[in-house]
Amino acid sequence: MALSLSGRPEMEQKEASPIPQKGAMKLSDTGPAANKDSDSEEKKSKWSLWLVAASLLGAFGSSFLYGYNLSVVNAPTPYIKAFYNETWERRHGHPIDPDTLTLLWSVTVSIFAIGGLVGTLMVKPIGRFCGRKWTLLVNNFFAITAALLMAFSLRAGAFEMLIVGRFIMGVDGGIALSALPMYLSEISPKEIRGSLGQVTAIFICIGVFTGQLLGLPELLGKESTWPYLFGLILVPAVIQLVFLPFFPESPRYLLFEKHDQAAAEKAFRTYLGKEDVSREVEEALAEGRVQRNILLVSTLELLRTRYVRWQVITVVVTMACYQLCGLNAIWFYTNSIFGKAGIAPENIPYITLSTGGIETLASIFSGLVIERLGRRPLLIGGFGLMTLFFGILTVTLTLQDRAPWIPYLSIVCILAIIASFCSGPGGIPFVLTGEFFQQSQRPAAFIVAGTVNWLSNFVVGLVFPFIQKNLGTYCFLVFAFICLAGAVYLFIVLPETKNRTHAEISQAFAKRNKAYPPAEKMDSAVADDKATDRPEPEASSTLDNHVKSGIV
Repeated sequence: MALSLSGRPEMEQKEASPIPQKGAMKLSDTGPAANKDSDSEEKKSKWSLWLVAASLLGAFGSSFLYGYNLSVVNAPTPYIKAFYNETWERRHGHPIDPDTLTLLWSVTVSIFAIGGLVGTLMVKPIGRFCGRKWTLLVNNFFAITAALLMAFSLRAGAFEMLIVGRFIMGVDGGIALSALPMYLSEISPKEIRGSLGQVTAIFICIGVFTGQLLGLPELLGKESTWPYLFGLILVPAVIQLVFLPFFPESPRYLLFEKHDQAAAEKAFRTYLGKEDVSREVEEALAEGRVQRNILLVSTLELLRTRYVRWQVITVVVTMACYQLCGLNAIWFYTNSIFGKAGIAPENIPYITLSTGGIETLASIFSGLVIERLGRRPLLIGGFGLMTLFFGILTVTLTLQDRAPWIPYLSIVCILAIIASFCSGPGGIPFVLTGEFFQQSQRPAAFIVAGTVNWLSNFVVGLVFPFIQKNLGTYCFLVFAFICLAGAVYLFIVLPETKNRTHAEISQAFAKRNKAYPPAEKMDSAVADDKATDRPEPEASSTLDNHVKSGIV
């Protein structure tokens, strides 16, 4: 199929102007309201059935499991500790020392983050040989192995199986939180890239809520049934393993790294739900035109590349703020705050479900409005509101014994902080990592983002108990400062990336980087050709020659 590339003479461009699609109207015949309706219809047409199904299926077997494993250990905590104690007493003839039990439980919880870091570092070598889709599929074997180990640990009488299972589940989460955003970023049109990218965050929240729900005493949060909470991890993993192979690979991966133009065009047609994908292929080639022989950039090379320096810094800042903004501290205080508000202890698990519900609703809201409002307002506004509510929460916790209504205000602040986080900072950092970098840099960029994410997660789990012990309720001022610093940085540095190509985003950063990407030279050459009316070689033959020689 012949493709029309940029740089052709003006006369030829006019002749090659696309035929209006069915239902389209000329701008001269319509007013602003009709233009808005046309834009709305165009965005709706981007959501093909295959695109929606691939995003939902990919997230269900990936980010959903990450969120589920964040919350699933909370409800059965006393039963798991009793299992540790019984196993220790059976082996050694005496009960476990309280400090040893605390250490074992801390390892059980924190080893999930260590596994996540290992999984992040594994994404690039696995993705190089398997591609985006098959990386997600291979990842399911980690989830299945972990589920079996944790589910049968009680029957086997070996708490080591639970700890090892948590580590392997962390590996699964580390791979999922890098491979899934890459996959969604590469299969989606730029007009809905943000909304589709938010599917990752939405399913994390749904996973957290599901873990809270199934952990209720009436369901699986009992001494006799808690292993089934971990066994249910099998369900999403198996569903994804069965159905995802029927979906195409990422078209950009096929085009740039496999040099398979026919398969890439077929994948574009499937995901976009239309036959004419020449515009999408041309946009992809505009990114690849400057990369020539595509070789994956190493993490060290990415960090040394001057024209993406501020993109890397921005990813590091947003990912660090994502973990260090204090949401883990909120979970720590939730039960005590609800108790002081007069809620009966047996009812607190049901009230805690409200936090999971707020998370899910706020993330869905973010996915619906991200393409209207943009990334900047949601990120800066989210961190700004968290700063405000952390400040109010510090005051209410300090004065909570002064009046009976103050603890209820603390509950409102907790829900507001959760909603503020999930409406922007909870998902957009993953979207930005996919948008900032070109194809060859993307795996290395997700390694950087994932490393910062998991290290920050581990640091919070390690340091927060000491911060809380020394500062008490004033620990929230530390998180308020982190949120404020993140909001200020993003206000100064972050450009809007909504509906922009990679080249346009790179140009927005170029002045701050004091270095222009190689595309600048190519654009200048194209401009010179246009000025002198020198036609480019025939688009289709040029593309064919590039593909045959392994060059895009």
